[in-house]
Amino acid sequence: MTYCVGLLLNEGMVCLSDTRTNAGLDNISTYRKMFHFEEPGERVITIMTAGSLSVTQTTLARLREAIEDPGATEETSIMLAPTMLKVASIIGGMLCQVRLEIDEKMATMKQAASASMIVAGQRKGGAMRLFLIYPEGNFIEATEDTPFLQIGEHKYGKPILDRVVKPGTPLADAEKAVLLSMDSTLRSNLSVGMPLDLAVIRRDACTVTRQRRIEAGDPGFRAMSEAWSKALRDGFTQITLGA
Repeated sequence: MTYCVGLLLNEGMVCLSDTRTNAGLDNISTYRKMFHFEEPGERVITIMTAGSLSVTQTTLARLREAIEDPGATEETSIMLAPTMLKVASIIGGMLCQVRLEIDEKMATMKQAASASMIVAGQRKGGAMRLFLIYPEGNFIEATEDTPFLQIGEHKYGKPILDRVVKPGTPLADAEKAVLLSMDSTLRSNLSVGMPLDLAVIRRDACTVTRQRRIEAGDPGFRAMSEAWSKALRDGFTQITLGA
């Protein structure tokens, strides 16, 4: 399994993903789940993936083929699409097509494969947008009321986002929020694991302005985790029950 989260804020977007892939108790691997497509200053698209590797890797490979195709058009290439809405539509269509093809091959074994994606990006002159794309190819979009989207094992990391993240949250605080959200997930679910990939896209930069890979044992992440645990324990002891 996995956990990926994306934030859409006034100052920019923040994305975080883990890298653990679990195909059984004795088959745990590390695979990158965050991918960037850029024409710096013109457009930036970040895709995070969760679910079957066969579906996500094939989908990403076909998206890259479409970009490199000499006959690419606004209808086929996410790097030529006129809007981020069209980008989400292209990715959703490709994800659905790949999933159906793989499902057909697995039908004889009475198995199925599924995947979902978060797409964050901006094109020059357009607004920043953040989408969650479902296995069927349809999608929803982050809004001011709900400025974050999650895929994978999201339930453990959601409470802090609900309480802390607002459109006006500064990017520095947003980084802290997604990392603490991931820390809560790492503590509660063994199917999510290090290393982590963090990316920040500042508003109107149309490029990934900050990238960081956080390895297991990273001293900064460990210190933040310990400080958060202490703050929770201290807060818990200070709360008293009413009469």
